[in-house]
Amino acid sequence: MTGPRTPSEARKSSFPPVVSADTRLLLLGSLPGEASLRAERYYAHPQNQFWRLTGALVGDEDFHLLDYQARLARLLASGVGLWDVVADAVRDGSLDAAIRDHRPNDLAALVASLPSLRAIGFNGGTAARLGRRMIGAPQGIALVDLPSSSPAFTRSLAEKREKWVGLRGFLEPIAEFRRD
Repeated sequence: MTGPRTPSEARKSSFPPVVSADTRLLLLGSLPGEASLRAERYYAHPQNQFWRLTGALVGDEDFHLLDYQARLARLLASGVGLWDVVADAVRDGSLDAAIRDHRPNDLAALVASLPSLRAIGFNGGTAARLGRRMIGAPQGIALVDLPSSSPAFTRSLAEKREKWVGLRGFLEPIAEFRRD
């Protein structure tokens, strides 16, 4: 029998998805960390490189300097959506390795609701491992494993950037492309 959970071990929940009908690339993380949960916004930890990486992806090196709502609006305007693979879980701290007793988000339903979706990028190994299991092999959608934007993932920003910028081709508008 286990004792009561400490406050840091409380059940933690993901945020709502940030998507539109024009989303061509969906970036999926695992579950927001402590700094993000406190700030009630995606990727709030100051050392997380997500906003620099997505800035490079959308061709705006000053992207990380925009206020949060402007970043979300710019992502949507560029065809990029955000969500997490885990709906809620018990986790002590922010590390993915500490995720326990998780409940998945309904990724299949979200993917089915995005007619322009061309690719899903998994931000880190946990997101890829869990997300690929949840999604399976959706018809006509590329699944891309990305190096984690987390400060705990020790690859250089330049190495991460190269892989993330490789997703640009999925953002190119194709007038005739619609997955129905």
